[in-house]
Amino acid sequence: MNLKNATILVVDDDPDILTAMRLLLKPQVKEIAAEKNPENIRQHLSKQEFDIILLDMNFTSSVNSGNEGLFWLRKIKELKSSASVIMITAYGDIDLAVRALKEGASDFMVKPWHNEVLVDTIKEALSKREPGKPESRKLTSSVIGTELLGSSELMEEIFHKVEKIAPTDANVLILGENGTGKDLIARAIHQRSRRAQKPYMKVDVGAISETLFESELFGHKKGAFTDAREDRVGRFEAANGGTLFLDEIANISLQQQAKLLTALQNRQVTKLGANQPLDIDIRLVCATNVPISSLANETQFRKDLIYRINTVEIIVPPLRSRGNDILMLAEHFLKVYAEKYMKNAFEFSRQAIEKLLSYPFPGNVRELQYTIERAVIMADDSVLQAKDLLFSTIEQSTFPIVREETNLSDLEKGTILRVIDKNNGNITRAAKELGLTRTALYRRLSKYDI
Repeated sequence: MNLKNATILVVDDDPDILTAMRLLLKPQVKEIAAEKNPENIRQHLSKQEFDIILLDMNFTSSVNSGNEGLFWLRKIKELKSSASVIMITAYGDIDLAVRALKEGASDFMVKPWHNEVLVDTIKEALSKREPGKPESRKLTSSVIGTELLGSSELMEEIFHKVEKIAPTDANVLILGENGTGKDLIARAIHQRSRRAQKPYMKVDVGAISETLFESELFGHKKGAFTDAREDRVGRFEAANGGTLFLDEIANISLQQQAKLLTALQNRQVTKLGANQPLDIDIRLVCATNVPISSLANETQFRKDLIYRINTVEIIVPPLRSRGNDILMLAEHFLKVYAEKYMKNAFEFSRQAIEKLLSYPFPGNVRELQYTIERAVIMADDSVLQAKDLLFSTIEQSTFPIVREETNLSDLEKGTILRVIDKNNGNITRAAKELGLTRTALYRRLSKYDI
């Protein structure tokens, strides 16, 4: 939807906020209504439908004090309004805002804000309302027992891509750092495909030795080599009719690549010790943590094989680029491990939330998961503090070591300033280089008053 056609309701008890919103948005939207008293929300919604509702998290009324925004968000949902709700929050209430996202809010913004950030947030919320645009969703893996969660723009793009390509038989290459959830995406593609009731076979090809490669993938006949005491079904044959997921594909040798390419081109495999080839019908999904630019080096990887496995490419973002998905995932793991270890429900303190948001997570979702599990096991209180979150020393060498006296916020601010300067003030290019969405970068600019 175009911003010019949007109808917006702003609900905030601060008259200065309402005035500022009206002055900013009136020239840009079809209609804007301002309301100081949230008790009148029902009246507004009975008169007309709104595309966007900007809702403050805290009012002066005594209703559910401290959680008023959540209370009125629920009321809006009860009234079955189709409006996208954007929560207005102070920085200290970010934990409440994240809860609001889980209860159906479209987004939140921190005050004071930059006008460009506000308009960008509204445009993003409007874009999600367009017909045919997928809503925020989670792709569930019942086999692994965890979920691929996210409401960030980067993950929305991946969910949309999965929905589009899953029903096809296109080969897929999934790129991303270790621990980002490439295997979950591969399984989600299979579960949403026409092959969902057929086998799903995962193979870590990087862990297969040169001598066993053909035997593992293509199978062998009894007596084909010294230790071949019985016939063996290869992974291609086992996955016949279904999906074959080859993980760490960049770690196989050029000789192994040639054998794999032959099988994919011919759609046939020949077992070791056999004379007749077997026809195979598989959907191929591959994954690697090696950038596509490195794969293109023909001294390491065959270009003809890249084209064969890379009909569609999915790049999974690192966790540090996914903004508030960090808290969504942290709360999910908090619930999972509280149930697993039979403990009462936990919640994060504000300091714990700030620590989670400021940490770069070189180990990505996997590191976050183990961090939360460890915290739940060791916690003495139902409110997890910053000191309860102990990050893995295994990953410390992945990122530059920062001296203890260095403030993480100063480090992030300095990095943002350098990248913006490098791109001559172009926010779009700077955001891309930082691995952030434009909206996420604007929020950081507001946070650091840049």
